[in-house]
Amino acid sequence: MTRGRSDLSQKKRIITSLCVLGIFLGFLYVYHGSIFGSQSHGASALEYGSRSWRKLGSSYLGGDEDNDSKQDESSTKYGQEDGEEDVIMKSFPVCDDRHSELIPCLDRNLIYQMRLKLDLSLMEHYERHCPAPERRYNCLIPPPPGYKVPIKWPQSRDEVWKVNIPHTHLAQEKSDQNWMVVKGEKIVFPGGGTHFHYGADKYIASIANMLNFSKNNLNNEGRLRTVFDVGCGVASFGAYLLSSDIIAMSLAPNDVHQNQIQFALERGIPAYLGVLGTKRLPYPSRSFELAHCSRCRIDWLQRDGILLLELDRLLRPGGYFAYSSPEAYAQDEEDLKIWREMSALVERMCWRIAAKKNQTVIWQKPLTNDCYMEREPGTQPPLCRSDDDPDAVWGVPMEACISTYSDHDHREKGSGLAPWPARLTAPPPRLADFGYSNEMFEKDTELWRHRVENYWNLLSPKIESNTLRNVMDMKSNMGSFAAALKDKDVWVMNVVPEDGPNTLKLIYDRGLIGSVHSWCEAYSTYPRTYDLLHAWTVFSDIEKKECSAEDLLLEMDRILRPTGFIIIRDKQSVVDFVKKYLTALHWEAVAVADSSMDSDQDGDDVVFIIQKKIWLTSESLRDSE
Repeated sequence: MTRGRSDLSQKKRIITSLCVLGIFLGFLYVYHGSIFGSQSHGASALEYGSRSWRKLGSSYLGGDEDNDSKQDESSTKYGQEDGEEDVIMKSFPVCDDRHSELIPCLDRNLIYQMRLKLDLSLMEHYERHCPAPERRYNCLIPPPPGYKVPIKWPQSRDEVWKVNIPHTHLAQEKSDQNWMVVKGEKIVFPGGGTHFHYGADKYIASIANMLNFSKNNLNNEGRLRTVFDVGCGVASFGAYLLSSDIIAMSLAPNDVHQNQIQFALERGIPAYLGVLGTKRLPYPSRSFELAHCSRCRIDWLQRDGILLLELDRLLRPGGYFAYSSPEAYAQDEEDLKIWREMSALVERMCWRIAAKKNQTVIWQKPLTNDCYMEREPGTQPPLCRSDDDPDAVWGVPMEACISTYSDHDHREKGSGLAPWPARLTAPPPRLADFGYSNEMFEKDTELWRHRVENYWNLLSPKIESNTLRNVMDMKSNMGSFAAALKDKDVWVMNVVPEDGPNTLKLIYDRGLIGSVHSWCEAYSTYPRTYDLLHAWTVFSDIEKKECSAEDLLLEMDRILRPTGFIIIRDKQSVVDFVKKYLTALHWEAVAVADSSMDSDQDGDDVVFIIQKKIWLTSESLRDSE
């Protein structure tokens, strides 16, 4: 009898212990989520990202020991209420190594998981599809094993570290075309391409010669400045244009040659991940003097020529399209058929052949609207509707129609732009579209010249003349920040908000490049691609949109190279907010200054300069040993 009561008591104790253990494990699960999943990410983020997290190992170089702590959950509110505790974020989880090249809005895995119904023939799977806030990875993107600080420009044009982009399949696949060659620890770029095996420099000179430009220089005495290279490969065409004072927007999708844009940016060459699919490209109308396609494998005849009409939208009056492809020279029946149909299409678009030689044809767009007005009624493609805005691009579907010129461009018989470099500081004609005066433009140019000078004084203890190459201005307004950097050996990706005045056309008219974007979403670039990010009131702007400032910090960390810099120019409460995350992001404060140093109108702004430390996960260190 005693034995039975004893066994019963023992069973009760076991059951009680199991219940306590279950409660404890449940509490631990909830507590784990409160550490790693912010309020804005929710339970779905745990499901989507938890398998990818990794704690940062003791291998963090130059950092403190990581300690977990509950993060500040008021991501979009910078000011603190009275009595609110000043919580400092101690650590973020680290994504799994397989996400070291994650591009959140161009993530094939996300497309599969969300079961999106996309038309592959229209390249929709290469367009932007961003995760909802609850499905975002709230973790730091790790560098690949053995990551090294990138080789400096101009040496980087010709070689990069193999460990930084450990993909050599293009070297084998394009071995006969001199795209790239693996040599020991480096990948070398001889300057070749699919159509110019013996060097982009000779090919560029041949295009200039075909157009009878002075001294075979494609810049045509400064009149040809901005180029759009579609299907650019590793961007050697754009790389070799730079010495002629020409800047190219090199575009390619994340396709079977998936790392081509990553190589371009690692080399220090302007480039952007995108595709001619169903949406307009994020550039305004009349932005480029030359578009280029060298065997870019695009079906220009599909959907009533809609892709060619997108190029037409982007070209300036009198702009050129250089097309190097078998259709331009091959004699087999299939190529001849494509050539005849393409020739008929561009003729109806009022393009004319400016030159044709060997394997390249160069078409030229008209200078005025005269040809459009003289076409027979019902001619296809039609002119765009009068209410169609050719500069509306963010998420806007392409239209199979011809964008006519403004009255100004029609009267001027062209864009009326000064040659480079005078156009950088000359008031662009399209200022009038915004009601801006020449005086406003000149004041803005001078203001940012002074601000950039002060930035460089603050940065000077940390940088040398070749420290920075790839720069992004996250809110560019009229492009005066980039204009002030003209004498630095850098290029600037100017970003204009999708919901503000579309001043990007002013930026292109100054001979600069950029894209439209919303900072509530991830940018279309690989991790570790920019040396300097300039964020002028960007955090204040996303607070108004009620987007997550924490997500923006993680995105800035993703696209910034280790040892790169961030310049935040914003209100004091924003700077205080960012300071809470420095340890968690492995960033280091470099300098703080108020805007009185500039003696300008933004008297309440604070300038905060940050440097990203270099770190590796313990797994990465083991893999690189």
